[in-house]
Amino acid sequence: MERHDVIVVGGGLIGLTIAWRAAQRGLDVLVLERDGCAHGATRAAAGMLAPIAEIDFGTAGESLLALGLESATAWPAFADELAAAIGEPSRLRTDGTLILARDRDEAEALERQLAHRERLGLPVERLLASEARRIEPALVPSLRMALSLPTEASVDPRWVCDALLVAMRAAGAELREGAAVASVTRESGVARGVELESGERLAGEHVVLATGAWAGALANVPVRPVKGQIMLLRDPEGEGLVTHTLRFEHGYLVPRADGIYALGASAEERGFDLTITARPLYELLRDASELVPGILDLEVAEISAGLRPGSPDNLPMIGTVKEDGLILACGHYRNGILLAPLTATMVLDAIAGAELPDVVAPARHTHATVVG
Repeated sequence: MERHDVIVVGGGLIGLTIAWRAAQRGLDVLVLERDGCAHGATRAAAGMLAPIAEIDFGTAGESLLALGLESATAWPAFADELAAAIGEPSRLRTDGTLILARDRDEAEALERQLAHRERLGLPVERLLASEARRIEPALVPSLRMALSLPTEASVDPRWVCDALLVAMRAAGAELREGAAVASVTRESGVARGVELESGERLAGEHVVLATGAWAGALANVPVRPVKGQIMLLRDPEGEGLVTHTLRFEHGYLVPRADGIYALGASAEERGFDLTITARPLYELLRDASELVPGILDLEVAEISAGLRPGSPDNLPMIGTVKEDGLILACGHYRNGILLAPLTATMVLDAIAGAELPDVVAPARHTHATVVG
């Protein structure tokens, strides 16, 4: 039987990052992807690295904030390392984020968000509409107010995955696309490999599950798909319409290289449905154009849908399932791109036998076990 030190199930951005870091440590790594690499949630992600913008109220929100801030500090070096691997400039953008209010009700909500972030000592600034328009002239004159989050960043997830493929192969990791895993196999009750739908069995000293919204097919974990539809818009005149990530109620506009802007994203509890529908896209265009009218003159480059891997508390599940040794890296919901560097570090720590923080431990969901 073919044997590896680490089998990573899932070829999205998180799975590829884990494989790269494991291969860098000299481990024999195999990545198994049922479809094409980075064709799932990664492809439909906007790429915001936004722990402060994404914060929710409550204990779980503050726990996620701490994880996000820690991972965000790793992103500049992470992106530089990937850029060096492929001989290109980094596509990490560090222009910051503006959260926008169109009317009085939204402005009142922003004031509450401002107070919450200030209580936590986070870098945030209240801007008058005129100040926001000096920063981003494409904003409408009727803008009510804005919050500035100067430390937030973004990155093109597809560029990251392209670079990861080069980097991990250079480090010695192997990738198999079109390799659908049917089950995790066990020896003496411990996860020690996988069986493919073809019937082939592969042995692995460690098995890492990084299959996003599909984690529940191979392990009894409370991960559900949350559908998100997103548009890529292209300015034929190139970059410059906006430079900051712009967030508004129920959506965001994220600038990328070469005049591309990601406009997203809906949040729909529709199971594993990936159908493209008109209403969410219309609502995104309507709401965004009320703030940046110029987007209506952009070309529609792509429309896609992805499935975010939601968990009951919106926190990821990372680490070893003690009952059978399976290592989880799932349940990242809206923050998979942001948390990828930290997740890889934690998974490598789990492989080495270290205890991970309780806040990400699969044990907080006591029924997390291997299926089959």
